[in-house]
Amino acid sequence: MTKLTKNQKFALEKLDKDKLYTLKEASSLVKEMTKTKFDASIDLDVRLGIDPRKSNQMVRGVVSLPHGTGKETRVLVLCTPDKEAEAKEAGADFVGLDDFVEKIKGGWTDMDVIITMPSVMGKVGQLGRILGPRGLMPNPKSGTVTMEIGKAVKEVKQGKIDFKVDKSGIIHASIGKVSFESQKIVENAREFISIVNKLKPAAAKGTYIRSVFISSTMSPAIKVDPKGLDD
Repeated sequence: MTKLTKNQKFALEKLDKDKLYTLKEASSLVKEMTKTKFDASIDLDVRLGIDPRKSNQMVRGVVSLPHGTGKETRVLVLCTPDKEAEAKEAGADFVGLDDFVEKIKGGWTDMDVIITMPSVMGKVGQLGRILGPRGLMPNPKSGTVTMEIGKAVKEVKQGKIDFKVDKSGIIHASIGKVSFESQKIVENAREFISIVNKLKPAAAKGTYIRSVFISSTMSPAIKVDPKGLDD
């Protein structure tokens, strides 16, 4: 049996595995349980009552978290020369086209989000096998294929994230850092879940949000009462 560390024992002593916590309780508890030397991420896992194998039950969207993610997001903009200044002014970390396309073909993926424009999707499309599995492929639905390059870069830098349900019917998202005040974690989580609720497929039957868990990078998962999200 793997021996528990001092911090793991501390966290498990704080957590009541049989309890359904309100979002406020869970947000405070996850901060209390996390004793890492680094600023751990706060993650939210939402299990949906859908069949993700069916196209009419796919859940995918974007959300602008009111307090951001607390993470420095590295943005690559693949655009024509006339849009480069706009991208740089908005705060993009990498800007260009052909040189970066070749770098990515060579295996470089040192970015978190790629933003591009419709006219160059022919070149970007060649990178699908590399970017797709990593969730980096630009998509008009997530606002990462657009002519409003500057606006898109600023939104991503300010905390806009895109999400997609996985094959198990679960949405995973990072909604903040342990250093955030509990109330900010609560407000980010509520905004995220509100958007997920709005995206409920018409074909979905029965209970839509089946379970919600909140955790940090190094903490056990805390089960949140789906009915206690506003408490």
